[in-house]
Amino acid sequence: MKGLHLWLGALALALLLPAAALAADLKVGLMCPLTGKWASEGQDMKNIVSLLVDEANSKGGVNGQKIKLVVEDDAGDPRTAALAAQKLASAGVVAVIGTYGSAVTEASQNILDEAGLVQIGTGSTSVRLTEKGLPLFFRTCPRDDAQGKSAAAAIVKGGYKAVALLHDNSSYAKGLAEETRTALEKAGVKVLFYDALTPGERDYTAILTKLKAAGPDLVFFTGYYPETGMLLRQKREMGWNVPMMGGDAANHQDLVKIAGPEAAAGYFFISPPLPQDMDMPEARNFLTAYKAKYNSVPVSVWAVLAGDAFKVIEAALAAGKTEPEQMAAWLKQLKDMPGLSGALGFDAKGDRVGEFYRTYVVDGKGAFVLQPK
Repeated sequence: MKGLHLWLGALALALLLPAAALAADLKVGLMCPLTGKWASEGQDMKNIVSLLVDEANSKGGVNGQKIKLVVEDDAGDPRTAALAAQKLASAGVVAVIGTYGSAVTEASQNILDEAGLVQIGTGSTSVRLTEKGLPLFFRTCPRDDAQGKSAAAAIVKGGYKAVALLHDNSSYAKGLAEETRTALEKAGVKVLFYDALTPGERDYTAILTKLKAAGPDLVFFTGYYPETGMLLRQKREMGWNVPMMGGDAANHQDLVKIAGPEAAAGYFFISPPLPQDMDMPEARNFLTAYKAKYNSVPVSVWAVLAGDAFKVIEAALAAGKTEPEQMAAWLKQLKDMPGLSGALGFDAKGDRVGEFYRTYVVDGKGAFVLQPK
């Protein structure tokens, strides 16, 4: 009788509890650089994904289950990223979003693959990341080879004939420089200079002096926005007015803070567009919600691509694909799903499909102005 009473009591309690409380949370992992030189990127990634998680939960979650975001700081460092990946692998997450930086993402790939977790990189464009044959790895950003062709096309369109290529030896920047050099040589554009700087330094006058001596009509630095800002500022200080361009790692408003509006004016870069430059319902709705919560607009496209990663994970979960292999198979057949940065879909390697690159020019007030196609 005592056992019967206990059973009836448990049944009564279960009937009183809402269905959502009985279902375990679906945990989604996010790796991002919350500390280190890319901390603003990581904070934006966290803000955007957190906003989308809250929106999903306010609508009842996914199939009656709430989503819980588990965040780990990778500090923009490969060694820290490996530790972050290990923590997420043991946290019971169904998939992992992140991270920013190809070398940082690469340090986490094998760990998450061996744990049997879908990983969606967001700011990791190195070609080799999806050439390894890892079946559970995807990315919402395009690859360096696609960007290299777009960069070369922008250089040719601008009428530049003699280009200096500068990178920072990172997987991303060196890969982009190599892909661009190949495309430029095929187009008949001279590459007068090809070398690397050391990221994180405060004085780049020595490398700028070498660049100036080469006599280019354009400098293309393929690295990240902190070094780009320093180069622009110091180039202006030495009185050298040669045009300078960058790749999509320059698409962050902190570039102007570092360089100063006057030094940044006229600088241009190629990048996937930000939501505020897109006229899609998904982008408009997202911007409205983002402004309401944070009283600002996103300053980095990479953080937005983290939001896109969450959107496709949410869609896969809504389709009942909770197992890693099922989720991966579902993502590889996904095509033209409306996202925050455009249509979302993946090929058999896990690469995002579609054309995204546009040209931005920094105006005299430090604003990034999207150029017509």
